[in-house]
Amino acid sequence: MKKLQIIDRSRDEHFMREALALAAQGAALGEVPVGAVLVKDGEVIGRGFNCPISQHDPSAHAEMVAIRAAALAVENYRLPGSTLYVTLEPCSMCAGLIVHSRIARVVYGAREPKAGVVVSRGQFFTQDFLNHRVLVEGGVLMEECGAVLVDFFRQRRAARD
Repeated sequence: MKKLQIIDRSRDEHFMREALALAAQGAALGEVPVGAVLVKDGEVIGRGFNCPISQHDPSAHAEMVAIRAAALAVENYRLPGSTLYVTLEPCSMCAGLIVHSRIARVVYGAREPKAGVVVSRGQFFTQDFLNHRVLVEGGVLMEECGAVLVDFFRQRRAARD
């Protein structure tokens, strides 16, 4: 029998603020400001921010970095019972990784209308072929998460002009 998970909005906001702080670290390096934290039993086990440019790694999305760090920390490639907090709706690559690592829940801030596969461009986590189900909560601190991205790209465009 599956254990019922009780959603605590204040806890979700707390960890999303940590993800926002990580997004700011990425922005300071010129990376698209997306941050992620992976939490299990109320403790952060992995942190990450987008760094594909600085790492010369197209897979170095915030989710990927946080999940890799968590797997190393717990010495297991499976992360059951964990929650991933990410400031932007995951893409298809990250959604696949979330399923393969058996993360229980994803909480995201802003929608990603071009590449998000949770709700914007499809509903990846509801596909019949998946052997793991992920609970999803969207829109946590959505305005703040979206504003970080809007400001980043506004500044980038202004610097080009």
